[in-house]
Amino acid sequence: MIIRAKADIRASEITPESVYLGRRKLLKQLGLGAIGLTAFGQQQASSQDGSVLPEVKRPSPFDTDEALTTYEDVTTYNNYYEFGTSKSDPAENAGAFEPRPWKLQISGQAENTGSFDLDDFLAPHQLEERIYRMRCVEAWSMVVPWVGIPLARVIEACQPNSNAKYVAFYGLHDRQRMPGQRFAVLNWPYREGLRIDEAMHPLSMLVVGLYGRTLPNQNGAPLRLIVPWKYGFKGIKAIAGIEFTERQPSTSWNAAAPGEYGFYANVNPAVDHPRWSQSSERRLAGSGFGRLFAGRVDTLPFNGYADQVASLYTDLDLVKNF
Repeated sequence: MIIRAKADIRASEITPESVYLGRRKLLKQLGLGAIGLTAFGQQQASSQDGSVLPEVKRPSPFDTDEALTTYEDVTTYNNYYEFGTSKSDPAENAGAFEPRPWKLQISGQAENTGSFDLDDFLAPHQLEERIYRMRCVEAWSMVVPWVGIPLARVIEACQPNSNAKYVAFYGLHDRQRMPGQRFAVLNWPYREGLRIDEAMHPLSMLVVGLYGRTLPNQNGAPLRLIVPWKYGFKGIKAIAGIEFTERQPSTSWNAAAPGEYGFYANVNPAVDHPRWSQSSERRLAGSGFGRLFAGRVDTLPFNGYADQVASLYTDLDLVKNF
């Protein structure tokens, strides 16, 4: 450690007292201790190669008992347009991406806002594994053991005020690190949003890993969203900002194609996508042409989580609000 004399420290390098106190308050709200943070941060800093995560809680009451999709399939076949539009592009193009260090910006209608080190939100005692179904809008699906923390815990620590009706998420915007952003496929950065009651639901999860390992770059390292009763495009990757808003936020796919991708994105097999049926899905398995012949299963309302979440939408027309 290099300790500099006071005269050598520029004013711009001094953390303002309000920022420092806000950070400490948020850490206290999260229930994180300095020892746990240090240990987890050191482990994360040296484990971007799929290393095993420490002290992950298993099992979860939210688990499905369906057969898992293989680690290889989960990490080599997915959508992540920041690294290319082909399903194989993320695995092929994201290897050089450096997910640490990482800042998370909290803003909007909340008591605790500011820029925070991501590891301030992560500690070994928080992590838990949940085996969730994942349904992609293109009629294929996976069953994945995700590792993360309940989104509700972070929201509670931020202390949103009564004006906060929605939670908006923003991905990283960096054309050098994410070559897909050099093309106007979407209006970058990637944006997503939830109603605050959806975000607070115990199924909603901030994910830092899968299969008990650190989250691979191609799957959204270092932090992504999982909302298992919604289509996969809700699962924003490489989250760089969270904002509490009074109005419904703009979301990337809804802005790009409002007739195809609604804000809610709840899995509804009775409502077809304009270009394909949503009534069944292909469980991802195998590679190459083998994936084209993977077994199909009926798609379930809310992706099989209706018992847990249908009550959130009792007054909402799920055909008009898709």
